[in-house]
Formats: sequence, structure tokens, C-alpha cells
Amino acid sequence: MLSNHSIDIVVQAALDEDAPWGDLTSAVLIPEDAVATARLEAREPGVFSGTAVFAAAFHLTDPRIEVRPFVQDGDSFDTGATLAEVTGPARGILQAERIGLNFVQRMSGIATLTARYVAETAGTTARIVDTRKTTPGLRALERQAVRDGGGHNHRFSLSDTVMAKDNHLAILAAGPLGLTEALLEVRAKLSHTTHFEVEVDRLDQIDDVLAAGIDTIMLDNFSSEDLLKGVQQIAGRAIVEASGGVSLDTVRAIAASGVDVISVGALTHSVHSLDLGLDVAIRVSAPAGFAL
Repeated sequence: MLSNHSIDIVVQAALDEDAPWGDLTSAVLIPEDAVATARLEAREPGVFSGTAVFAAAFHLTDPRIEVRPFVQDGDSFDTGATLAEVTGPARGILQAERIGLNFVQRMSGIATLTARYVAETAGTTARIVDTRKTTPGLRALERQAVRDGGGHNHRFSLSDTVMAKDNHLAILAAGPLGLTEALLEVRAKLSHTTHFEVEVDRLDQIDDVLAAGIDTIMLDNFSSEDLLKGVQQIAGRAIVEASGGVSLDTVRAIAASGVDVISVGALTHSVHSLDLGLDVAIRVSAPAGFAL
């Protein structure tokens, strides 16, 4: 799960990049005692993600800023909905607004797209999962957004799972052992708790991989007809993942083949950031009871 510590690290880095020595414009234009109220407004419908990340942008800039969300992560909303309200020192709100918006727009875009894929596979047993095709440094946030959209996460990093893909298999094939024997040799080195996945791109590879007792077999860029044959050939002896050529136009047919998992790189590598806006109203003096 996304921790407050990991959020703070990512958000602080973004704030430092955007205002390394403060916000010069607000410092010279906005009175020091000015307070503001800003509302996060939806300019298109979607699924919300990033509440804690959005709030962190303001809290790390000025702890006196209060963020009040009106929706929860995973909630759907319509155009015109008010999603959150931000109140506090105006300089801090203006300094943090772009970073807060950048994160919540991207995360909500990912959640919205994920929800569309999940809806397309309704009634099947297939899970929609993400891939490692994430923005460097933002993987934890983008993975949370996928979950908020109703999807699931693949391995988080190269350290989590043994996953032999085409390049790995090509190197193994150059050795003295056959595919099954090579995979069995690798399996013997692993802890019993380590998941082992192998990618295949042809039906005739499946039996050799099954003979090695592999946990998950990825059918990469298979046609709809071959996906169905692959699922039947595996016959429940391993988890079946489909990958490659997945879009909103194709995902329903892929899910109907009976695969267990569909990995979709587009969830994070080519997503549209949702159009959200922050409308700010500034007061020059603080209201009664508000300490600046």
C-alpha cells in the first residue's frame, strides 16, 4: 500500500523542483497575511485518485493549510463536481497548487482509464493489472491509482518475482539444456515462496514450460484463437496471463478466452491526465480565529 512516507518523499521532491527557493511571484504580489479558499473542480467526469498526495502538496508547503476532501479515492464523479476544498495562507496555496494538481490529475486519469478496462471485462474472471511501464519515480503513486480504478498490480519491481521473458529464454536456449531442464534448474534455486512466471509467444512452448511447474504462463501477443487454445492447453495447471495488443477495443475478447490476468501497459504509459482545476478566492486579512 502507498505509505505517507513514500508520498512525502515524492511530493517533496516535486515541490523542491518547482520552487527551490520559494515562489517569487506570490512573495512579491500576495500580502503575507492573505488567506485563501480554493476548490478542486472537475472539468470532465472520471474516477478520483490521489487524495493523500494532493493534500501532501499543501501540508508540506505550509502545515497551516487545511485540505478537506469531498470524495474518496475510487469514487466516480461528474463534470462540475467539487472534489476538495483547500483553506489557509494564500501564498502557500498558490505555491503548492500546480504540484497538487499535477499529481491528482495524473492519478485520476489512471484510475479513470483503469475503470474503463475493468468495466469492459465485467462478467469474466479476468483481472486487469498494470505493468512496470510507469513514470520513473512515480510507480507507487501510479500503482495506487490503478487500484483506485478497480484494477490490480503486477510485480512492483524486478526484485519481487522471477519473470523469464523472451530475452531471458533466448539466452537459456543458447545453453546445453532444453527449456524444461533449464527452468527446473532455476526453480531448484528459488525459495518455495518465490513466484515464477514465464512468457511464451508460441503454443508449442507451453508444454515445456508446464513441465517445469511454472506458476504463471504469459501468453504474449497471441491471437484470439490462439489465446483460447492456450487456455485449454494449460487447463488450470498454471495462472494464465495475456499481454500485448490489449486495448479497450480488444480487451473484452481477450477476457472471454478464459485468461486469469490481462496486463495493460497503457494504464500508465499513455494515459490522459484528467482535466481538474483549482479555483482560488483570496482574502487580504485572516478571518477571526485563524492564526497566521
